[in-house]
Amino acid sequence: MRYALERGIRLIDTAEMYANGGAEEVVGAALSGFDAVPRDDVFIVSKVLPSNAHYDGVIDACERSLTRLGTTHIDMYLLHWRGSAPFQETLDAFETLRTSGKIRYFGVSNFDAADMDEWYACKGGGALAANQILYNLSRRGVEWDVLPQCQKRGVPVMAYSPLEQGRLAGEPVLSQIAARHGVTPLQVALAWVLAQDNIIAIPKSVSHAHIDQNIGGLDITLDAEDHAALDAAGHPY
Repeated sequence: MRYALERGIRLIDTAEMYANGGAEEVVGAALSGFDAVPRDDVFIVSKVLPSNAHYDGVIDACERSLTRLGTTHIDMYLLHWRGSAPFQETLDAFETLRTSGKIRYFGVSNFDAADMDEWYACKGGGALAANQILYNLSRRGVEWDVLPQCQKRGVPVMAYSPLEQGRLAGEPVLSQIAARHGVTPLQVALAWVLAQDNIIAIPKSVSHAHIDQNIGGLDITLDAEDHAALDAAGHPY
């Protein structure tokens, strides 16, 4: 994680669910005493479980996450996916946390178009700052409804699993385009996601090589021929 920060990556995505809080502890350990990058230059995203999404549960879960992260605030706090808790309770808790400085922004994750409509119907729902969803070249169903709605409302999309956990590496068309650009197929897949409007990508990296590969994807500019080939060979659902 420190290597990624040294290379210029500034967004860290985690959640209370990951390793039952262990992932947040790792993030906290990486940032503790790391003077190369100031805390205020790092954007931490964490998520509250649906089982904790009632008002008091959100407040308590956030406090636990802050302790594990060793920080005074979370930059973006998301509802991991919808559960049984009323959206209004979650929203009210998010607003309390934001007002008190415990979080800077709040958003949602894995919300479909209907979920978005319901959220926006709640008091304060318009302050939604992001929707984190599964999106990559083989998972494009959200292009029919979720992405247009987010675009219309000005809600940034955070695309998780933009490389389909590495499985896209075997796609023939990606290999062909990669050979033409002198890069790897997964770098092309990441460049495609980053080329979409209103979208950022949060690929998982478990090694220095993966981090370097992902950063290299920032320098790739796909042309119209590339996009046409990917669309023709893509999986629309």
